Amino acid sequence: MRLPCIGILTISDRASQGHYEDKGGPAVETSLRAILAMPFEALRRCVPDERPVIEAALSSLCDNDGCCLVVTTGGTGPAPRDVTPEATEAVCDRMLPGFGELMRMESLKQVPTAILSRQTAGLRGRSLIVNLPGKPSAIDLCLKAVFPAIPYCLDLIGAARLETDPAICPAFRPGK
Repeated sequence: MRLPCIGILTISDRASQGHYEDKGGPAVETSLRAILAMPFEALRRCVPDERPVIEAALSSLCDNDGCCLVVTTGGTGPAPRDVTPEATEAVCDRMLPGFGELMRMESLKQVPTAILSRQTAGLRGRSLIVNLPGKPSAIDLCLKAVFPAIPYCLDLIGAARLETDPAICPAFRPGK
């Protein structure tokens, strides 16, 4: 039986060119390994802040690699090259704005600049794409805020079943 596949996509010009160490991708994987109480295959990619490249990477992780969940990090701010939300919207069939709303709400408890973040989430076939910020401490905060809803979302779209460690991040499934 194949392990559930989770894509981790870092969006960063400098990291994709090797000028800067990718700290976002490893932070996402570390958080996921703490949250999930089951093995999974992590597929990590790093691409520049180029909308067509981001769209191609997201599509490939969902369609070709069969990732049930794709988590992005970076490119969600207001800078001109921050185009991750636009790329995500372009490849998704339906958007789930509540993810971004909750992440901003949680982040605002830490820093007033959280209102500048444009994280979002959406569905592509049987895959959920979630945009996270690029800062490792914000990644863990935001991922833990939204993850209780992710396993049920994946159940609803017919994707792989994910089980969380209830001591770290209890999943909510109605009727359970």
